[in-house]
Amino acid sequence: MELGKYSIGIGDRFGRQGKAQLEAVMRMKSLGVDVSPVWNKSHREHRLVGSGPSDTRKEADEAVRGLRWRGPYFVDADHVGMKNVDLFIADSDFFTIDVADFIGKSADSRSASLFAERHADLTGRLDIPGIPEGIEVTEARIHEIAEKYLYAVREAGRIFRHVADQRKGKPFVVEISMDETAEPQTPVELLFVLAAIADEGIPARTVAPKFTGRFNKGVDYVGDVRRFVREFEEDLAVVAFAAREFQMSPDLKLSVHSGSDKFALYGPMNASLKKFKAGLHLKTAGTTWLEEVIGLAEAGGDGLDIARTLYREALSRFDELCKPYAAVIDIDPRKLPAPDQVDGWDGRRLASTLRHDPSNPEYNPHFRQLIHVGYKIAAEMGERYLDALDKHSGVIARNVTENLFERHLKRVFL
Repeated sequence: MELGKYSIGIGDRFGRQGKAQLEAVMRMKSLGVDVSPVWNKSHREHRLVGSGPSDTRKEADEAVRGLRWRGPYFVDADHVGMKNVDLFIADSDFFTIDVADFIGKSADSRSASLFAERHADLTGRLDIPGIPEGIEVTEARIHEIAEKYLYAVREAGRIFRHVADQRKGKPFVVEISMDETAEPQTPVELLFVLAAIADEGIPARTVAPKFTGRFNKGVDYVGDVRRFVREFEEDLAVVAFAAREFQMSPDLKLSVHSGSDKFALYGPMNASLKKFKAGLHLKTAGTTWLEEVIGLAEAGGDGLDIARTLYREALSRFDELCKPYAAVIDIDPRKLPAPDQVDGWDGRRLASTLRHDPSNPEYNPHFRQLIHVGYKIAAEMGERYLDALDKHSGVIARNVTENLFERHLKRVFL
């Protein structure tokens, strides 16, 4: 399956914005840059909104037919494990296999020793193009990495083989995700994780490592940008080296699970991709849902009433909504406006507070993050919310397309 050099994971909580998202990708194509759209949705998101993988497949297929898209496109089973992968097999053709929970579970000593022996030819100083100082490798270090990661990679292999068996020859893309871990992988660790993936026979096309810094949901990167760039470029170099060294897919590429809107990183990432002539899969997560709320606010009337209600309810259920996302949000309750104050705002003011535009003094990242994790409330509104999306589809679609095109696709890939 031809994933393409560049691809973008596009989330859509309520499955109404497929055409608006694809319109952004088509605008990139009109500028000469091909980006493969990948509609992604996790089991948790499906469960909270009452949807299923077949709904995501339907949304993607209808968008492609409606806009006569001729390029590749995919539906991603996002962050799956053996417990839930069966729910996605019939409708997905991209599987993000999440092994974070298995990292650190020690492989047996014999397996780790055999792995270290198998790759003993890589000990010493490795000169990897793109890493000027090279990397130093010892057999003891390979053994340590095997003990930390081999169990996780073998779990990924088990999931991959299960999916392959169930799909009975239908092709699919495999991503190995390690981003939801406490510490980033070093270049040496990533190299031998990729070696283990190759040994396991997993035809990975993308790999999502952990980077330093905070990748909070829907807001900008918090951390040392120069350090991120160094890690990003070292990972680009290691991926290219591993693809050659271990006879992996020649188009193997990094995947960055951004949590959306990492504007501080997009320019440097663009420069690094050009420097290394590398591909990238950028997973943007769920800012489409925030653009829906912005559109509803701008529409006024019942749309604005829904946006105000969403905020009031989210604030009243702060702990419940924030707990599942505690590792990827930073919200200071003291910097959240009172619901009565928000009830007095017009649509322009609410939209300006929510829209990610740091140059606007009304923008409030704490407000934005709370709405981001509050999609459960919209799901509980049921038809009231969905009917409003349909009623105000024009203004919502404009926001969705402009956000994805101007703030994400152009900055990273153009």
